[in-house]
Amino acid sequence: MSIITLTSDIGYQDYLVGAIKGQLWQDCPGCHVADITHQIHPFNLPQATYICKSAFAWFPPGAFHIVLINLFDRKVDHVLLASWNGQYIACADNGLITMITGGQSAQVVNLPLDTGKPRNTFTIIQRFSQAFQALQQGQSLEQVGAPAENIVVKNNLQPLTGEDYIEGQIIHIDNFENVVVNITREQFEAQRGQRKFKIYFRRDEVIANLSETYADVAEGQKLALFNAAGYLEIAINKGNAAGLFGLQSFRRDQLNQPSGHQQLSFYQTVRIIFE
Repeated sequence: MSIITLTSDIGYQDYLVGAIKGQLWQDCPGCHVADITHQIHPFNLPQATYICKSAFAWFPPGAFHIVLINLFDRKVDHVLLASWNGQYIACADNGLITMITGGQSAQVVNLPLDTGKPRNTFTIIQRFSQAFQALQQGQSLEQVGAPAENIVVKNNLQPLTGEDYIEGQIIHIDNFENVVVNITREQFEAQRGQRKFKIYFRRDEVIANLSETYADVAEGQKLALFNAAGYLEIAINKGNAAGLFGLQSFRRDQLNQPSGHQQLSFYQTVRIIFE
């Protein structure tokens, strides 16, 4: 079965998601179109990276992932298609490819847009459909597009580390208001060694142990665990951690704040102290 997935920051308030699927079914009859999510916060590349990496890992080889995030960050004359981990990722040239792959080897090609057509979401979908059909017909990635040079490069938010601590930023708050932090289990264990630890977050709340499931603590009690995607999560059993503790992740209005070292202030932080 040929699989196309859709991830976007479009939401469900208008016709666009349905129309995009209609366009794909016209262009690629017989394909299975699966939604990852359409509720990425607008322009939030760190959140999109977390969602995409966590979801794509479960798809079979050959899946074709269309990511419609910040499509018109600049004047668009091309889009990108990458082959990574046996799958394909199609998105704008806005740094997202390099954030998802995280420096791992990926083959990336340019897909030029037709100069005779308007530059909008649907002409981009049509261009991705053309590439998908070509791949389904046995063409190689090199035949579908020209090697991409000088693409936009952006790096993932990485935790800050010191001899006795690791500090991460909140990258996602889920539907239950569980808070996901950009600290993976591997990063935590590498920094921890055999030491004890305490997890500190807003309002001087402290958690001194890791749970396996939410049910490890009584209802209404806070906990920390590593979720199925391998990232640190702060939660309350049958409660809303983000709302109760006043925790926030990336917001659109923070895009206008100064860059540089102040970028970390865009996110509430969670610090783990090792003892």
